[in-house]
Amino acid sequence: MSCKESELWYNAMKDEMSSMRCNDVWDLVELPNGAKAIGCKWVFKTKKYSLGNIERYKARLVAKGFTQKEGIEYMETFSPVSKKDSLRIILALVAHFDLELQQMDVKTAFLNGELEEEVYMKQPEGFPSSDGEQLVCKLKKSIYGLKQASHQWSMGVKFVFLFYMWMTSYLQPMIRIHRDKFQGILGISQGTYINKVLERFQMKDCSPSVSPIVKGDRFNLNQCPKNNLKVFGYSDSDFAGCVDSCKSTSRYIFILVDGAISWRSVKKPLTATSTMEVEFISYFEATSHGVWLKSFLFGLRIMDSISRPLSIYCDNSATVFMAKNNKSGSQNKHIVIKYLAIRERVKEKKVVIEHISTKLMVVDPLTKGMLPLKFKDHVVNMGLSSFI
Repeated sequence: MSCKESELWYNAMKDEMSSMRCNDVWDLVELPNGAKAIGCKWVFKTKKYSLGNIERYKARLVAKGFTQKEGIEYMETFSPVSKKDSLRIILALVAHFDLELQQMDVKTAFLNGELEEEVYMKQPEGFPSSDGEQLVCKLKKSIYGLKQASHQWSMGVKFVFLFYMWMTSYLQPMIRIHRDKFQGILGISQGTYINKVLERFQMKDCSPSVSPIVKGDRFNLNQCPKNNLKVFGYSDSDFAGCVDSCKSTSRYIFILVDGAISWRSVKKPLTATSTMEVEFISYFEATSHGVWLKSFLFGLRIMDSISRPLSIYCDNSATVFMAKNNKSGSQNKHIVIKYLAIRERVKEKKVVIEHISTKLMVVDPLTKGMLPLKFKDHVVNMGLSSFI
């Protein structure tokens, strides 16, 4: 290295090699006949504080996993990832019950995963072994870059969590948590992330065009401890809103303790023939997600109200009628059978569909241009409010 920060980078490399030794990641052995050693490389990155200044220099030794052979050097690659909805639910309940929230970070996490397959790797560049460069590393732990690294880590950490009966969620990077226990507010701010996105697309100095949002307003998502410990949702869709394809865009949102915990807006791949049809399909997707929310909350065992049917509001009378009644006519007989599962969910009292005025459809701001006053009313009902 010849840059002015070379000493900082080299110290980071030494820290990484120290972690390798502490975690007993490999043994130096002679490469067996017929075996192949995969390569490795150094990856350098700076870790920054929320304001953008450098916190520390990081060097990561990674294996060239793209050269591994499936069935020989790795088998399973799947590892679970937490949903953002799960995190929002946890935050909402923490605010409601005034609990303390803890998070954790595991240093060199993947090095804690035990490797099951035999994998050989070349020695790291810049740190030759005193035993000779002809030796290779026989990996014992799932070093970063291996195909199975995340899988082995998830299996190991799952065992630990089950042993100690822990339950945790993983926070996404560049999210700041604002906690005001006096006012009972738990808020999330992504200002740093938003500024980075604007800078990435050369829009940091742009002037806002006419929009429903008043210039200067700063919105954050607050979860406040109120008495409304109930989950409910809104489902809506336009009809042939895309001028190019005549496809429709559906959307839904779910609320818990007066704050949004889950939402989605997506253009449909099919062409609907009526408003009722596209609203019915949109409601099917909302009920599918609502059933998952009920299952997740039921598993937490802290909300008795989740045993009751989950209310989802819709502003289309024909959709409400069709969901509640087993009736088929010339206008709806072509609807794919899977969407009719709505009736089963209503009958089993997993969800209940309720009609609501279009003026009260909270989910509208996700896809629809609105007058400023109505827009702000809706976002407040989503749990968004201006910073104090």
